Amino acid sequence: MELVTIIAGPCQLESNAHSLMIANRIKKICDDQGFDYIFKSSFDKANRTSVYSKRGLGISESKKIFLTLREQGYKVLTDVHEPWHCEELKDVVDVFQIPAFLCRQTDLLLAAAETGKMVNVKKGQFLAPWDMKGVVEKLTSAGVPKERIMLTERGTFFGYNNLVVDFRSLLQMKEFGTKICMDATHSVQQPGGKGNSSDGNREYAPYMAYLSTIFKPNAIFMETHEDPDNAPSDGPNMIKLEDMPEVILTIRKYMDVKW
Repeated sequence: MELVTIIAGPCQLESNAHSLMIANRIKKICDDQGFDYIFKSSFDKANRTSVYSKRGLGISESKKIFLTLREQGYKVLTDVHEPWHCEELKDVVDVFQIPAFLCRQTDLLLAAAETGKMVNVKKGQFLAPWDMKGVVEKLTSAGVPKERIMLTERGTFFGYNNLVVDFRSLLQMKEFGTKICMDATHSVQQPGGKGNSSDGNREYAPYMAYLSTIFKPNAIFMETHEDPDNAPSDGPNMIKLEDMPEVILTIRKYMDVKW
């Protein structure tokens, strides 16, 4: 049986040492609990609320970190925002992630598909789950088999600065024959909730992960940081690194329940 994957890491890349520290800790927990593990982090946060917010290390420095992680045996996922990012990064990452706001950008989807890598597409906060069929068709038209496509639920706009999760979307997107993923941390985000940055309710994030296990996702996505309150981005919805062992252990318990 295929292992369930935990996708986890800091929102932004901060340094080589920081990335390895988090990857080492999460990988050990995942190994102990029988999960596959993919390290996630962003080289550029291109859609920050404010122009003054930190965006990340940039692609050149980040490539070195991704290469180091892969040389040490880690799988790597990062999001891309421009078609040229895909060609530039294809030799140092394992999974390309298409951000929710860009999930229908045809040229970006096709560029990711043409690398031959696995592609994870986050369902737009503005999009019905059944409308992701068009996204899948764009990727498969470029030769990506459905088993190398993953669709991620990350919440739907509910008024201003708020998201809700309709868990039915996991079942509805699974009908396309792709893998499905639950983003437990971005689904509790409050976009733009602090005015110059997003707010969130990190205390609810583990419950989003636990609830999703009923629907048997192929992966669960969680951002984590040792000091979320001082992280460069998405701190309010990231799970504290010290809490991750218990969160992953609890996910394992729920995954083993015969619903």
